[in-house]
Amino acid sequence: MPRIANTPEPPYYAVIFTSLRTEGDHGYDEMSRRMVALASEQPGFLGIESAREGVGITVSYWTDLESIKNWKAHAEHKIAQQLGHEKWYSSFKTRIAKVERDYGVGIC
Repeated sequence: MPRIANTPEPPYYAVIFTSLRTEGDHGYDEMSRRMVALASEQPGFLGIESAREGVGITVSYWTDLESIKNWKAHAEHKIAQQLGHEKWYSSFKTRIAKVERDYGVGIC
């Protein structure tokens, strides 16, 4: 079941990954599940949200910029990044933003 990430009081950081996929799976679904599981084990990881309807958007939340840098440099994540360039994405963009305010209803 989809969930909204339960993040702490700001400030924290969001990594926004927007992508257009190529045709076919080519191992994407399995790697995607592995990356979410692996990211959730990393120091500084706070949560993740993802949606795909044509354009895919995944937002991961982190305590600080150093945690984001370490995740980008993680050996297994680097393999996934390379496969993304070669097989899975026709285009993509990564944005990093500092969250200064958040609010909502029904977040557990």
